[in-house]
Order: sequence, then C-alpha cells, then structure tokens
Amino acid sequence: MRQRKKKGILRLTLSYITLVIISICCLYPALWVVFGTFRPGRSLYSKSFIPKKFTLVHYKELFHSDTFLFAHWYMNTFKIAFFTMLLGTSLILLTSYALSRFRFRWRKQALSTLLILGMFPGFMSMIAIFLLLKELNMLDTHIALILVYSAGAPLAGTFVAKGFFDTIPRSLDEAARIDGASNWHVFTRIILPLSRPMLTYIALLQFVGPWVDYIFARLILRTKEQWTLAVGLWDLLDSRQNSDFAMFATATVLIAVPITILFMLLQRLLVEGLTSGASKG
Repeated sequence: MRQRKKKGILRLTLSYITLVIISICCLYPALWVVFGTFRPGRSLYSKSFIPKKFTLVHYKELFHSDTFLFAHWYMNTFKIAFFTMLLGTSLILLTSYALSRFRFRWRKQALSTLLILGMFPGFMSMIAIFLLLKELNMLDTHIALILVYSAGAPLAGTFVAKGFFDTIPRSLDEAARIDGASNWHVFTRIILPLSRPMLTYIALLQFVGPWVDYIFARLILRTKEQWTLAVGLWDLLDSRQNSDFAMFATATVLIAVPITILFMLLQRLLVEGLTSGASKG
C-alpha cells in the first residue's frame, strides 16, 4: 500500500512539474510580446523581461497614424467576422440537422461528398473564387468575403454538429410531433437549446476564422480602406521593411483581446452536458 501511495504521489508530482513547464513555455513568449508593447523603441529585443520604463506611445501611434488605419481595419474585421459567424453557423446547423434527423435519397453520398471536400484546403479554390467574384463585380467588397467564408463553413463544421445532434434522443422529437410541433419548431425549441455547448464551439470557430485569415482577405479586398487586420499588419511590416515590431506587437495584442474575452465568457458553455438525462426510461 505504501509503495502504491509513493508511486501515486510521484506520478502526481511529475504531472504537475510537466504542466508547469508547459505553462511557462506557452506563457513566456506571450508575456514577452505584451511587455514589448510598453517598451520604448521599435525593437522587441530587450535585456530585461519586464520593461524598466513603461510607455503607451505605441498604442497612441497605432490609432493616430495617417497611413496605418488600425481602427478602421478593426471595425472591418469585426463586421466580417460577426456576419460570417451568423451566416456560417446557420448553414452548419441546418445542414447537420437535415443529415442527422432525416432519411432521404443520396444522404450517404452527401455525407461522403462533404467528407471528401473537407479534406482539401480552401486555398485550392482561390483562382476559381477570384474569377467568379470578378465576373459578378463583387471584388473588393466585404459581402463577397462573408459569402466565401460562410459557403465553406459546412465543410468544416457539419460532422461536428451532426455528431452532437445524433446524441440527442429521437424520443424528444417524436413527443414534440405528437403535440403538433413542426420540424422547424423541433429544431428551434428542442434541438438548439440542448445543443448550446456545440453551438458555442461552432460560433467561436466561425468568428475566429475570418478574424485571423489573411489569404482570402488579401485575394478579395483590393483597396486599403477595405482591408482587414491581417492584411493591414502584413502591409505594416512590408512597408516599413520589417523594422517596426513594437507597433506590430501592439496591434497583435489588441487583436487577441476580443478572442480572449469570448473564450472567457463562453468557457462554461463548452463543457456543459445539457443532454444528459434529457430522455427518461
């Protein structure tokens, strides 16, 4: 018994030591960037981890620069990410609900098609998307970028949502239909309230994707006023010959703020088991 206890204590100690080392490796670079935004000068290199002198000059320059439209790009990115989250999440939920609850012809073929298409990276369709948007006169518009992101959403999230819908007992659907509920009422009033953890995950995924994407934003948005943050930050380094890393770090810290807040506020929903015990007997 004593040997087992000693082995258990040793394993627990090693586990905590490993977690501490991993935490340091993850937090140290992030804290270095955060502290770098408060250091004077343009370089992130410093002999000390904590700045000897704190300054907010980089934050002031970020919002008062005539060539770096950070606030404007921030709102552009937020608008694109928000509407992509709404439209993309809706398409994923409707597609996954139909594939989970209904039995129709070519259902298996549809699932196989989604699986195969999801294996290919999205940037393989760049040329086709560019030519299509050019013919439709939709280049350099935010609505085009939102449609591109939303159209690809079912490829990435359908199987996650369908797998979650499959765990919800069908007896709930049958009971609701006996009471006269339609498929839409079953979907909105029964399935969605029980799917809050999965819904939160998909919504966050759809928001974060456009927030950090560079490839399609650079392809579609042509003028500086229409750019997103990713394109603007690349232009910052490219136009200043990779020298203004302090302002670049300041912008990245501000970009990380909304994502961090969302994960902190919605963390509980990601782990809630709302479907447990939903069906009795």
